[in-house]
Amino acid sequence: MNIDFNTINPMDIYKLMSHSIIPRPIAWIVTEQDGIINIAPFSYFTGLSSNPPTMIVSIGHKKDGSEKDTLANIRKTGVCTICIASPKQLDQMHFSSKSLDANQSEAEDFDIKTEKLHEGFPPKIQDIQIAYFCTFHQEIELKGSKTIPLIVEIKQMYIDDKIITDTEKLHFEVEPIARVGKSYALIGDKITPPKIP
Repeated sequence: MNIDFNTINPMDIYKLMSHSIIPRPIAWIVTEQDGIINIAPFSYFTGLSSNPPTMIVSIGHKKDGSEKDTLANIRKTGVCTICIASPKQLDQMHFSSKSLDANQSEAEDFDIKTEKLHEGFPPKIQDIQIAYFCTFHQEIELKGSKTIPLIVEIKQMYIDDKIITDTEKLHFEVEPIARVGKSYALIGDKITPPKIP
């Protein structure tokens, strides 16, 4: 089957992409504005470059066409904290995808505990395995799209000591949650490739 994206609607395109570009890591993003902590997951997310250390996350709009709180907050404050959820945090991460009013906090509504680690950045989620403390780097305009790709630059990184296997070589074993279509998945067995001749 060959599918011409010029002949199908955006929702079908989304379904095709989200079911085939897999697994996608989830950015569980914490922002803060006027003392209100906003937490939301985004799966159109990946590393972009290590020099400068940047990641890209695409953020859509609310059903009424207004900015999602995460997008509005990053635009206003220029900072965010991106957490990588572990399997035990799946329910809270999923619940935090619910659209709330800007004056409501997912941290409060879904009992997501946070802790301040770096001044000038939003808190990280407690018991998280990995967290990146980022500044806004660049916004990309996608003509005709309501999705806004944001490039953020990593300024600080947190790694839970419990997952570190070698401090000298900076090795650690993370258990991320990935998005596969409408479902979530855990990374299965690792495969070591043969040496290139």
